Amino acid sequence: MASASELSSLFLSFLLFISPALSTNSEGNALHALRSRFKDPTNVLQSWDPTLVNPCTWFHVTCDSNNHVIRLDLGNSNISGSLGPELGQLQHLQYLELYRNDMGGKIPKELGNLKSLVSMDLYDNRFEGQIPKSLAKLKSLRFLRLNNNKLTGSIPRELTTLANLKVFDVSNNGLCGTIPVDGPFRSFPMESFENNKLNGPELKGLVPYDFGC
Repeated sequence: MASASELSSLFLSFLLFISPALSTNSEGNALHALRSRFKDPTNVLQSWDPTLVNPCTWFHVTCDSNNHVIRLDLGNSNISGSLGPELGQLQHLQYLELYRNDMGGKIPKELGNLKSLVSMDLYDNRFEGQIPKSLAKLKSLRFLRLNNNKLTGSIPRELTTLANLKVFDVSNNGLCGTIPVDGPFRSFPMESFENNKLNGPELKGLVPYDFGC
């Protein structure tokens, strides 16, 4: 009969044998949770196998040398569904490309946790609700394109603190109130705001007019 130490050794060996099939990292978990929210009629996400140790071998996912997810490329992929708070776990993500799909629902406030994000392209979808104020925490953000959605409410004044923001487009939504003029908003063309319910640029020194939004 096997001793206790032998049984313990056998059990450990068994765990080591099955662990590759069971283990995954937090980023893989986050992406798999994201996939569960999507309808993917053309099987764009068929390589997203949750049994892999990390998602760096999945199509449309790019990792850095440390196996951290830095890019998610799902633009123009015929995907529908919604985004969830799990996206906020991709702490090293730099590029979030989800444009030209059929995604709806609200933009999760947890996207404000993506401190490394350089580009967020959610344009040409069906996102609704307000632009999260939490996006003001994305101090590395250079490109924010939310045009051609169904967003409502006002443009968060908190976004004027994004000193690195070079491109901002919210045209063709249902936004209301006034257009900020501070920070990077000084240089954005009016085309970035057209086809909304906006009342034009706010005046310096006056309280922004967002009543009724």
